[in-house]
Amino acid sequence: MRIALILPVLIALSACAAPPAPRQMGADGKPLPRMYRITPAMESKVEYSMLDGVNSLRQASGAAPVQLNAQLNAAAATHSQDMSRQNRPWHFGSDGSSPIDRVRRVGYTGTMLGEAISETYETELETLSAWMDEDGIRDVILDPNASNIGFAWYQEPNGKIWWTLIMGS
Repeated sequence: MRIALILPVLIALSACAAPPAPRQMGADGKPLPRMYRITPAMESKVEYSMLDGVNSLRQASGAAPVQLNAQLNAAAATHSQDMSRQNRPWHFGSDGSSPIDRVRRVGYTGTMLGEAISETYETELETLSAWMDEDGIRDVILDPNASNIGFAWYQEPNGKIWWTLIMGS
């Protein structure tokens, strides 16, 4: 009997719940990014989510899939952390190193085809989407000569993520 009385009250109260807050909009009229926190349990999922996203785009363009390369991952991880220390997204390391220098340092013997970087609070797939909007970066990601990918990030305590993707052959 009590359950029969309580259930309608709970249903009525749930209808009174506040709707989710609308996304805040930036000066450009686009929604402001929401913080994306990468937990340790999510780390391998993020890496494979990016790999799957890149390979889906490559397949749609007629390019062969790429596979993760541990050496390129290491070069990408080093650069993501270094960009955070410098507090600027750019392709040169704090020691003056270029992407080619970093790839050689980790022992990659293939050809480095290009690097994509980003400073954001967004997910890996939102970042990939933004990269695909840039002609030069899209050309690197879809390069038919690519066979390897390195991908890494560094997330600061405030949630900012520094992403690095390296394509090689």
